[in-house]
Parts: sequence; structure tokens; C-alpha cells
Amino acid sequence: MPILETERLLLDEITTDDAAFIRELLNDPSWLQNIGDRGVRTLNDATAYIKSGPMKSYKRLGFGLYLIKLKESKAPIGVCGLLKREVLEDNDIGYALLPKYTGKGYALEAAAGVVAYAKNTLGLKRIVGFTIPANPSSIRVLEKLGMQYVGTMQLSANDEVCNLYALDL
Repeated sequence: MPILETERLLLDEITTDDAAFIRELLNDPSWLQNIGDRGVRTLNDATAYIKSGPMKSYKRLGFGLYLIKLKESKAPIGVCGLLKREVLEDNDIGYALLPKYTGKGYALEAAAGVVAYAKNTLGLKRIVGFTIPANPSSIRVLEKLGMQYVGTMQLSANDEVCNLYALDL
């Protein structure tokens, strides 16, 4: 059973069986430009990333990033879910798709499903989202989710300044 299901998508926990897809996604130029280089170059790197990131988050928090699959074909197309970063008081929503799946409403559909899951299943009261100012498609997704712009922030001294959005659930 998936964690959540939307009209066209299934979202489920990422496992080490997804290492090849995660390696592909994390090395896509749009991921590198908009999210950053996670140093995942090999299947072993991807497996380590999955274990220390998503799988650790599921165990510790009960949520994390989820693999997005097309309902009809079960093909993986991206990730979407909730993260808890030490530098943020609130949980934040994150999403990324392989370029051939962008522009079809999948990011918004997955993110809206995650927002509903955060509210109805996890009982969260507020989530945030952030994106670099040079990523208008991500800004549109956050705004279509009903998030309001609250300012700018840097996740770390080495990161770009990001636009921060918030949504009270």
C-alpha cells in the first residue's frame, strides 16, 4: 500500500531498491541547479543517501521524502515529501521531478497530496517551503498550494538565499 494516492500518482517510501532512480534524479541538471549537489555519483552513494536521509527520517519522524510513481505505469518520476531541518522550526515540503515529467501538474498534485497527509494524518499545524528566486516553477507550486511568502533565508552560509513560504494547516 502506498503512503498516499492522488488521481494520477502513488507516493511511497523510498527504499534501497530505488537507488538507480535516486542517482539519476540527484544528478539531473535541474536538481543540481535548484537543490544542490549531494555528491551522489554511484549506486553505493545513492544507497547511502537513501539510508541516511529518507529511511532515517521515516524511522525517526514517521515521514520523509517519498518516491512519486505514475499510477498507471508505476514508473518513478520524482520525489515529494516533508523534511525536518535543524535550522527550521517547521517541517518543510520538498519536491523534484525528472525534467520529462515537469509541466504536467505532477509536482502540484504530489505536493497537494503531501499537504493533505501532513494535516489529516500527521496532524501538523504549519509547513513551510523554500526555493531559490530563480526557480519560478517551484514558486508557482508553493503559491498554488496556498503558501504565503514570508521572506528570505539561507539554510547554511554556503547556500543561496531562498524565498521562504509558509502555510498554516
